[in-house]
Amino acid sequence: MTDLLNHFAQYIKVSDYLKEELTKRIAFKSFAKGEVLHSADRICTKSYFIQKGLLRLYFLKDGKEISEYFSCEGDWTNSPRSFIQRKIDLYYIDAIEQTDVYIVEVQDLMFLFNNFPEMERYARLSMGSTFGYLIERITSMRFTTAKEKYQHFCEVYKGIHHRIPLGMVASYLGITQETLSRIRAEK
Repeated sequence: MTDLLNHFAQYIKVSDYLKEELTKRIAFKSFAKGEVLHSADRICTKSYFIQKGLLRLYFLKDGKEISEYFSCEGDWTNSPRSFIQRKIDLYYIDAIEQTDVYIVEVQDLMFLFNNFPEMERYARLSMGSTFGYLIERITSMRFTTAKEKYQHFCEVYKGIHHRIPLGMVASYLGITQETLSRIRAEK
């Protein structure tokens, strides 16, 4: 749990009591490459903090997988709308590679928020970067060329873009794999 506690400590002071409650309420699990952590036909009740590995959030459109975002070491992942509203929505989460995660159930997270004001502060501070990322993604998708989209992708996912299969990258960018291959060949 050291990596997770260090992550929290970047944003808040982690008291011994909070550390004890986090340890009781957070589980560790490994997922094999290709394993589905969450299916769109279920309410998302878990949030995953990645210790090692790579996860993808995606949905199906006309039978095709459309990648929405990727998460790696040090990131939290869940199906946001389903997790917050406790409703079924359209997202799946799968492991792109062997992935080790810490898991917190929604009811445990609510306990932590209700009993530790610093956890609400953590959520507010850590979500700021997520919102910034989403605004950048929307702007990139709406106002840039395919080449600019790919350049933006490489900047956002610096250090991990080479770990993501090209078909998933193309679906994330909203372009064909052939177009992506041409763009990459220009470099």
